[in-house]
Amino acid sequence: MDFKNIISDTTETLLRMAELYLPDDVKSALKSAYESETNETAKMNLSAILKNIELAETNKRPLCQDTGIMIFYVKVGSDFPGLSKIRDGILEGVKSATSKIPLRPNAVDPIAQKNSGDNTGRKIPWINWEITEGDSLEITAFPKGGGSENMSMVGMLTPGLGIKGLKKFVVDTIVRAGGKPCPPTIVGIGIGGGADIAIKVAKQALLRPLTEPNPDPELAKLEKEIHEALNATGIGPMGLGGKTTVLGVRMDYAMRHPASYPVGVAIQCWAARRATARISADGKIEYVTHKEVP
Repeated sequence: MDFKNIISDTTETLLRMAELYLPDDVKSALKSAYESETNETAKMNLSAILKNIELAETNKRPLCQDTGIMIFYVKVGSDFPGLSKIRDGILEGVKSATSKIPLRPNAVDPIAQKNSGDNTGRKIPWINWEITEGDSLEITAFPKGGGSENMSMVGMLTPGLGIKGLKKFVVDTIVRAGGKPCPPTIVGIGIGGGADIAIKVAKQALLRPLTEPNPDPELAKLEKEIHEALNATGIGPMGLGGKTTVLGVRMDYAMRHPASYPVGVAIQCWAARRATARISADGKIEYVTHKEVP
């Protein structure tokens, strides 16, 4: 079985899904924000966002001109027969999607300052690997826009500040960001591990749908408290005021060193693009996040 082509075709489809169609949980959250908004300017901005989503779906064009840097989360069973074909398959899928959808080339060499032209290059697409039991492969495409990424932060807090310091750091980060990350945003928060681990945990937390509460009661409580605090800032859609600055807060953590309290804040714009598919050992493909395959 040609797993490289299967993975390549699946990757192209995932990127088409992610770039053209927001997941239902994000669309529903944006519609709810519009319905509950009383600020005239905020309501106008949310209306424009919803119209943008409709036009992208109708015209089969990306939701945003910034089609993101290519990030993938791969969960693969140790017995999956196409294990050695995954990286090459994803790489070919990204190149094909860039040409066919089309996507803006966003992979720039930071030394030579040259664009590769096909969204691939040194260490890009970036693939986050998780090896599990079984013989199936799960791929999540997570094209991440630069505007929201630019406002993400890592803080090495004093351990004694604890949760109080964590909350202040997150609120300060969002207030500093203002309208730059295209709110209403989704805020991922990662605690512990180390500087690199905290931001990775924060970014991966963004994959959890807005309709799924945190399974950890303490984290669920913290998410709610921080969500309310961020919306109380009044930054609002596009930073022009309103009730909804964030659509949701997503948290996770790793154990920390006694002398360190790392906190990562990964900000996702309203165009919270993600798409997931599972490939079985017999080559069957199941698309998880979207009802229809474009």
